[in-house]
Amino acid sequence: MSNLPKIAWVGLGIMGSPMSENLIKAGYSVTGFTLEQDKLDRLAAAGGTAAGSIAEAVKDADVIVTMVPASPQVEAIAYGEAGILANAKQGALIVDMSSITPQTSVDLAKNAAEKGIRVLDAPVSGGEAGAIEAVLSIMVGGEQADFDAALPILQALGKTIVLCGPHGSGQTVKAANQLIVAVNIQACAEAVVFLEKSGVNLTAALDVLNGGLAGSTVLTRKKDNFLNRDFKPGFRIDLHHKDMGIVTDAARNVGAALPVGAVVAQLVASLRAQGDGGLDHSALLRAVERLSGSQV
Repeated sequence: MSNLPKIAWVGLGIMGSPMSENLIKAGYSVTGFTLEQDKLDRLAAAGGTAAGSIAEAVKDADVIVTMVPASPQVEAIAYGEAGILANAKQGALIVDMSSITPQTSVDLAKNAAEKGIRVLDAPVSGGEAGAIEAVLSIMVGGEQADFDAALPILQALGKTIVLCGPHGSGQTVKAANQLIVAVNIQACAEAVVFLEKSGVNLTAALDVLNGGLAGSTVLTRKKDNFLNRDFKPGFRIDLHHKDMGIVTDAARNVGAALPVGAVVAQLVASLRAQGDGGLDHSALLRAVERLSGSQV
């Protein structure tokens, strides 16, 4: 155990808490920092160490994992006198698992390199369930040597772990992932409303659909959400709204047309504007119900 790298974890939200706990279960020493005291208490109860600041968390760490909501938060924890770059030791490796713009990741890697600190962008897919079960898909951008060094840690968190290219590539692939997921959820939501209004047994219908070409991980994971109208957040509409902004902006920059994605991005935005931003993204069903004249 003493030969394993010391890990600092910054950001203990819906995803970060179970992920950090999986590293503790794998034998790693984890020192964590977040803004919520109850999350720090949870980490300590799981066998980790709660830090009082970013500087305290990262000062002795070999690997610093970050999992925060968006680019502004990554920049806030990385830069400045109280940030990661000013307080991490030379040679440390930052593994940023947040979902942010590719350019933010490229800039972070460049600025970190000037201080002798290495960076990987390593966003994930799989939601809260995937984080708990340690079966996340992890898409990585950065140098091969740094990827190889981080791989044992990532293997304690996920099942499918792929180096996708240079810095920013992980974020680009994550943007594509979020595009596919949003469009898939929207299609499932439309199918659910269509089936219900047609008087079909919804449970039976979704079971048989999921066994054929229409089946997907999205339908498997979200089927019960649709059936039970249970929209407790595993991945919030607010965050998917942010991610759809990332993919539409990135696509515009490279000249890629996203006609269906643009429509779904607007549907996500409208759901958020109606006050459903804190719900799980499967709540896209509510938007389809409203459009179909159902009482929500």
